[in-house]
Amino acid sequence: MNRVLVVEDDPQLVRALKINLQAREFAVETAGDGQTALRVVADYRPDVVLLDLGLPDMDGIDVIKCVRGWSHVPILVLSARHVSEDKVRALDAGADDYVTKPFSMDELLARLRAATRRRDVPAQSDEVVLVATDEFTVDLAAKKVRRNDRNVRLTPTEWHLLEILITSPGRLITQRRLLQEVWGPTYAGNTNYLRVYMAQLRRKLEADPSHPRYLITEPGMGYRFEP
Repeated sequence: MNRVLVVEDDPQLVRALKINLQAREFAVETAGDGQTALRVVADYRPDVVLLDLGLPDMDGIDVIKCVRGWSHVPILVLSARHVSEDKVRALDAGADDYVTKPFSMDELLARLRAATRRRDVPAQSDEVVLVATDEFTVDLAAKKVRRNDRNVRLTPTEWHLLEILITSPGRLITQRRLLQEVWGPTYAGNTNYLRVYMAQLRRKLEADPSHPRYLITEPGMGYRFEP
């Protein structure tokens, strides 16, 4: 049974989440503020955390940063903050996903299942260097990509982008992080670079580049690799 920690100070929402999650056979613990959440994460060792950003004692972003100092537990943000900057801040701090209130329970459950699936995938050891999809395979050690039994030629920039995405499967990587890691800190605002290179990667790897299956865009936030 997967253990979920709900960090939320709205009693009605906590009650609704607890009822719905327990009905789907999740074990649920709750915390009404950030300090309590940090203690429960340490003691309860949840499989996933649902975190509201607007907590009474500290900002949810700070909770994410504290947890990320020692834990890789998946964190799904639940927030009424609709501004892209808030979403990017949460993701840059280490959140795995961001759900805007109000949300449907079906959507939340789908994202919870995805988070627990990613957690259950065995971590790659130094010996495991091959990422395979139905369309292409990536050899991380040899820095080679094959599609339809043929090698795919990638530029160094394309390879760097692909490597960052496929080594964090299912996780949203922000535009800012990709730009900083691939081009450097002075390029953090040049989102047109990303659009151009991601389009090139899709043309080389996706069966239908205009409707990508693996290299997914989250508008205004970033990109994710869905295996």
